[in-house]
Amino acid sequence: MTTAEPPNGLHHRNVKAPQSDENASHAWGRNIAQEEDLRQWHNHAQRVKVRVMEQIQDQLSNLLDLALTESVQPFTQIPSVNGKTTKKPPSSSQRMDDGKVFVARPSLLDELFEINHIRTIYHMFIAVLLIFCMSTLAVDFIDQGRLVLEFDLLFYAFGKLGTVTWAWVIMFTYTLLVPYYALVFWGSMYHSFSSKLGLSVGVGLALCAVQTYVLGQFPVHVVVHYQLPPASRFIVILEQIRFLMKSYSFIRETAPVVMKNPPKEGESPRFPTFSSYLYFLFCPTLIYRESYPRNSHIRWKYVGVTLGMILGCLFYGYFILVRLCVPLHTQETNLPFSKRTMVLAVFNSILPGIMLLLLCFFAFLHCWLNLFGELLRFADRMFYKDWWNSTSFANYYRTWNVVVHDWLYYYGYRDFLWLSQRKFRTAAMLSVFIVSAVVHEYALAMGFGFFYPVMFVLFAIFGVVFNFTMNDKRRSPVFNVIMWAGLFLGQGVQVCLYCQEWYAQIRCPRTGDGFLELVTPRSWSCS
Repeated sequence: MTTAEPPNGLHHRNVKAPQSDENASHAWGRNIAQEEDLRQWHNHAQRVKVRVMEQIQDQLSNLLDLALTESVQPFTQIPSVNGKTTKKPPSSSQRMDDGKVFVARPSLLDELFEINHIRTIYHMFIAVLLIFCMSTLAVDFIDQGRLVLEFDLLFYAFGKLGTVTWAWVIMFTYTLLVPYYALVFWGSMYHSFSSKLGLSVGVGLALCAVQTYVLGQFPVHVVVHYQLPPASRFIVILEQIRFLMKSYSFIRETAPVVMKNPPKEGESPRFPTFSSYLYFLFCPTLIYRESYPRNSHIRWKYVGVTLGMILGCLFYGYFILVRLCVPLHTQETNLPFSKRTMVLAVFNSILPGIMLLLLCFFAFLHCWLNLFGELLRFADRMFYKDWWNSTSFANYYRTWNVVVHDWLYYYGYRDFLWLSQRKFRTAAMLSVFIVSAVVHEYALAMGFGFFYPVMFVLFAIFGVVFNFTMNDKRRSPVFNVIMWAGLFLGQGVQVCLYCQEWYAQIRCPRTGDGFLELVTPRSWSCS
């Protein structure tokens, strides 16, 4: 029996071994399944957390904006029975008359540049600028045997600055004096004049006639008659548009106040101070107020750094045109036209196009406006929002340029709703889009010296379609990718077509001054 037990024990051990291995494999499989379930639940919880935080952030932002607006807005005064006044909060219909509330806040990029990860992206763009300089020096050294860093295109684009200066002085002097004293003249007679409507119509028509000549025909005459180069053209035309928008805002904001507040006997009507209007003409906003939130002092170091960034952006744009746009489209002019060359030209223009878009945003909406804001101690620096995070084109249009959007919203969209008694919201939105597209196309046509409605088609047709299809209900990050892809492609189309038309205007100049000759693009017929 002693000889038989070991084999039996060995037999039992051999039988139990595979059972323990099988149990271990089952346990290992259950652990893997549990880990996979935990990982999925963790990912799901992260996604839910992100959605909840976004919703909470949006709701808090809306609540804070509402609380801030209601705290700043004055209460309406109504007389009570005992002769005292009581405070009554504005109703929903009265809020339609409330305007933009200015508060002290920094620009978004100034806050983001405090983060090292974001500032590194800024450093990357500086490195690209240095690479552009090095490549230009290297090519000039290889071609000419010496280091040459010429800026002939830059000097050409900003030529005839003397003409630009005296034209700007005339437009500024007119905008400073005529609208202000026209308002004072009208307001001083309004409450004592027998026919208030006749006085208002007469002064309004006279002011419109003078505005049409000085701020309408005069800048166009200067640009066309003196054959200004492109950058000088844009300075005159953009200042023309700015003065028109500022003077309209001043009249629009002050005239209702004069009408609603008749002076007491023996007193003269109260008008805005001349200094407040002068400050408004230079401060970086298009909405007039008698006072704005102001900073306590000027940060001169910030002014110097911002001015340096503006000059850097100027040279950045020069290198983009010289190194990426000019070689591409001068070489393209020697090739026969075909669908292949057209498609390649569009896609090759995407990189310089999106770089120019980002450069214009940073140079103007951030640097230029912050420069004037700092010099004037203007504290509300929300000139733009985080448009780069937009998942809809509707949000992109609202956040790209807050300064212009505010003007279009308060004096275009909201006034349209007020006139239509809050009906036809779609028509109000379409009218704002059309006006914006026309003004954009006008600025480009006068700046480039030819009519090619690329911007109008992209803005008034594709922009409207994207605004209604990619609306604020789109929250997925996929739509942010679609938004950026649309911007890339749109900028490529614009840079490609405008460059082709520019060189077509040089190769095939106009032979007449007929209407069809002026509005027909030369690139369609020039071979």
